[in-house]
Amino acid sequence: MKLIEELAQFIASNPDPRELKRALAIKMTLQGYTHAEIMNLLQVSSGFISKWKLIFIDKGLPGLTLGYRGLKPYLSAEQRQSVIEWIKQQKNCNPSLLEHYIDQAYEVTFASSQSYYTLLHEAGLSWKKVQKTNPQKDLEAVTSKKKRLAKS
Repeated sequence: MKLIEELAQFIASNPDPRELKRALAIKMTLQGYTHAEIMNLLQVSSGFISKWKLIFIDKGLPGLTLGYRGLKPYLSAEQRQSVIEWIKQQKNCNPSLLEHYIDQAYEVTFASSQSYYTLLHEAGLSWKKVQKTNPQKDLEAVTSKKKRLAKS
């Protein structure tokens, strides 16, 4: 009965949905549900139930948790906020300038340029340049077209 109580506490702790499904499958097998009933209720396979039951017996509750927790961020939360404040103080900031600053200040180079764009976006800046006029604009052609349209 102790195992069922541990599982109930784990389920009540609101784990990740994948962990929750594992715990529910194990709890239901310990309560006497058949594999067919569990498969129907949780939409899992019989192999899933067997696999996680064996892992639970071998490792306990820690065996049900997700192993992958993601990569450690390149910048800490404080460093990230400091970079965002630095961006806001700049008159003109672009991804290459930001990359240079982060490399000099924190000795960090992001693997993807999307990380620099995300920082710029969080600081409220756009890194895209706008052209006020079309560089290939032909004033004579535009004027003659306007005249033709006005006549018709």
